[in-house]
Amino acid sequence: MTATAELRDITVAVVREKEQPFTIEKARIRGPQDDEVLVRVVATGLCHTDLIVRDQYYPVPLPAVLGHEGAGIVEALGPGVKDLKVGDHVVLTYGACGHCNPCSGGHGAYCKDFFGLNFGGGALDGSTAIQDPDGKPLHDHFFAQSSFATYALSRENNAIKVPDDAPIELLGPLGCGIQTGAGAVINSLKVTAGSSFASFGAGAVGLSAVMAARVAGATTIIAIDVVPSRLELAKELGATHVINSREVDVVDAVREITGGGANFALESTGRPDVLAQGIEALGGLGVIGVVGAPKLGTKAEFDVNNLLLGGRSIRGIVEGDSVPKVFIPQLVQLYQLGRFPFDKLVKFYPLDQINQAAEDSTRGVTLKPILTIGG
Repeated sequence: MTATAELRDITVAVVREKEQPFTIEKARIRGPQDDEVLVRVVATGLCHTDLIVRDQYYPVPLPAVLGHEGAGIVEALGPGVKDLKVGDHVVLTYGACGHCNPCSGGHGAYCKDFFGLNFGGGALDGSTAIQDPDGKPLHDHFFAQSSFATYALSRENNAIKVPDDAPIELLGPLGCGIQTGAGAVINSLKVTAGSSFASFGAGAVGLSAVMAARVAGATTIIAIDVVPSRLELAKELGATHVINSREVDVVDAVREITGGGANFALESTGRPDVLAQGIEALGGLGVIGVVGAPKLGTKAEFDVNNLLLGGRSIRGIVEGDSVPKVFIPQLVQLYQLGRFPFDKLVKFYPLDQINQAAEDSTRGVTLKPILTIGG
């Protein structure tokens, strides 16, 4: 943090130690610098990635301010900001450099600096923007935002303008979890009209994929989970079939429903055994996308012949391979048209109940918690 930067008092949720609860603390944040915007956070989603970083599956340095599904109102602009203005409603999404080969090709989720920009605990130069009341830095820039806070800094390219008449308090999860599931189906797998699709996992990401598969025109949409209430909701959101994997052999069931195997599948649980099931459940030339995030170093075991025979393939997918400035407004429009009712996934909690929200998410009580922060 630069010594001359103007500081603003804020409230943040901090992770100070591995596997320990979030603590609500006072802090200070500097003003926006080149190409940055300061956003008054109205609400922010709580995502599985926040929890695996809290537990240090991914080694983000601590203490840290997490949060990466922020939505709010632009409060101040740094030099060089061109397309946003004070008062704009924005959804904050992942950080990308914007100029490497993947970014230039419209694949910012595979940016060469993705890990540093989103998981580095600060800017690429090692600086931070948030400090505690004693002036000690708190690691931040989580997904280029750190939105478990009353105010957040982001770069212009990851602050996505949305219509003022859309419910800003609802939109934060479009920046990561909802975008991941929907984008995997629409942008990466490119699920086609009349095809079959199987979602291995019916959490927020998996159910977003189910809704997107319906939008894409898939005629057989299968949701697989172990929680009956999730499977009931999946039917409401567009699944034509549901499978409780505790009750039947999943691979046999998918093959029977689809007449030989699914054209497309998505694995969102992060469990290697579920990935192996998904591969086996594919039909000829089928493809499975992988979005579930286990611990770094996790290995998967499956019969390679299940890929060779039938030309099946696996695709890793980050953030739905989306171009956020295009895809997030599209999702907002689909929601407003009643074709993508992701509001049925969410439950709101005040920021000071973040640990309850995390517990409810882990236990499967809540699919997508949203923390309300400011009006």
